[in-house]
Amino acid sequence: KEALSIKIDKCDINFVSQLSIEKALKWFQKLDHKLSNYQKEIASNILKEIIDRLSFLNNVGLNYLQLSRSSATLSGGESQRIRLASQIGSGLTGVLYVLDEPSIGLHQRDNKKLIKTLKKLRDLGNSVIVVEHDEETILESDYVIDIGVGAGINGGNVVATGKPSVIKKNKKSITGQYLSKDLNIKVEKQNSRNSNNFIELKGAKGNNLKDIKIKFPLNKFISVTGVSGGGKSSLIIETLYKGLSKIKNNSNEKSLSFESLSGAEYIDKIIQIDQSPIGRTPRSNPATYTGCFTFIREWYSNLPEAKSRGYKPGRFSFNVKGGRCENCQGDGVIRIEMHFLADVFVKCDLCKGERFNRETLEIKFKNKNISDVLNMTVEEGLSFFKAIPSISSKLETLKKVGLEYIKIGQSATTLSGGEAQRIKLAKELSKRATGKTLYILDEPTTGLHPHDVKKLLEILHKFVEKKNTVIVIEHNLDVIKSSDWVIDLGPEGGEKGGFVLFEGEVQKLLTKLNNDTAQCLSEYIRGI
Repeated sequence: KEALSIKIDKCDINFVSQLSIEKALKWFQKLDHKLSNYQKEIASNILKEIIDRLSFLNNVGLNYLQLSRSSATLSGGESQRIRLASQIGSGLTGVLYVLDEPSIGLHQRDNKKLIKTLKKLRDLGNSVIVVEHDEETILESDYVIDIGVGAGINGGNVVATGKPSVIKKNKKSITGQYLSKDLNIKVEKQNSRNSNNFIELKGAKGNNLKDIKIKFPLNKFISVTGVSGGGKSSLIIETLYKGLSKIKNNSNEKSLSFESLSGAEYIDKIIQIDQSPIGRTPRSNPATYTGCFTFIREWYSNLPEAKSRGYKPGRFSFNVKGGRCENCQGDGVIRIEMHFLADVFVKCDLCKGERFNRETLEIKFKNKNISDVLNMTVEEGLSFFKAIPSISSKLETLKKVGLEYIKIGQSATTLSGGEAQRIKLAKELSKRATGKTLYILDEPTTGLHPHDVKKLLEILHKFVEKKNTVIVIEHNLDVIKSSDWVIDLGPEGGEKGGFVLFEGEVQKLLTKLNNDTAQCLSEYIRGI
């Protein structure tokens, strides 16, 4: 009560913190005229600092966020831009800033604002290093370091360095070939994607959605686009996915409010493939997640030596007692808990990280024991098990999603979000297609190089060719241009968002004049 009794221009601190960044900025800018000369003298420095920070947040496309919004509800890209704001506000010089993919979750329109901000940091006398796949950011940079050529064991070399114009001319650089448009993403679409069935959602009004009615045509590749904060996740994840999950999977997750949802009878399952980890312990790995390890264990337990010793498949599991190293309980590493610091994992000194005991490791196939197999890359595993279809088919799907470089037994805790998402895709690929599945993906291109985006698109289009439906929330222009149907939300983030600006085919989207997504896409296609 006491705190709320202090008012400036008849507003208390609660009123101001409930404002969006855009409204707060206007409020503080107008204050100058409302204060007496005495008050202005006290407030001038404070107001400058507040207005600087709010202007920055406004400039990087976060104008829709409320000042009091809980940080737990922010996306990764939003949090990163807020941290940037605090740095710019500090006005430091001589600092080295390192940013990991700041363009995540940003519409191309706001990307330009972000690049301008990074240049402002540079012009203050700082150095800015950005890990990035976004073409526009790469082309605007002063110097590029291209690492590769491939990923995992095929990577780790500096392929090219220099100005973007130099990288473009370098034939060894895959990045350079995409920048110069010698390589670009074309997806061959089959023309048989006609379906008269659709899922219809009416009266969606959760978060900032404005009581919208929308149709999702089935057997198509659908991109949901629009500026950051425009309502894409609210519509697709929080309303459509959770609403359908309730009907199809009896899920008890509560969806945002809507009036009606029809057409669920045309699909038999709904799958959301996100970038959350495939497991949170060192025991989870691609082999266990895709089910490939079950067949590897069976194979080893059927070898003559294992049969004569009476070993069952469980002997080759690091999750149960028997064949595993008991010192580290099959983890290969021992966790040392630290006070005030993150836990440290140290290689087990008994099994030297091999996870199994000596007797289990004596069973060999082609001179390799079960631990050697887990240390192979997917590529090596494919040639090693090529005569065993049950194992090679699972590994083949991991190769199809561009993960031939990861180790079969690589710990889930060391995989990036993009890798985890592709392992989930590989698992879905290995299942028998029913032709009536709805796949929902939230920004699947996060952390992907254009070359990997191309592979990803080929896989997603394969899902559609098998009569399934794929809905992606995406800002990547290559994904948008290769989709069958686009739903564009906006026009701004937060309160000014939540309207359906467009739904239809890509060609029709390109004719829209005042649409931000259409403008960015047209510019991009002209550039190709």
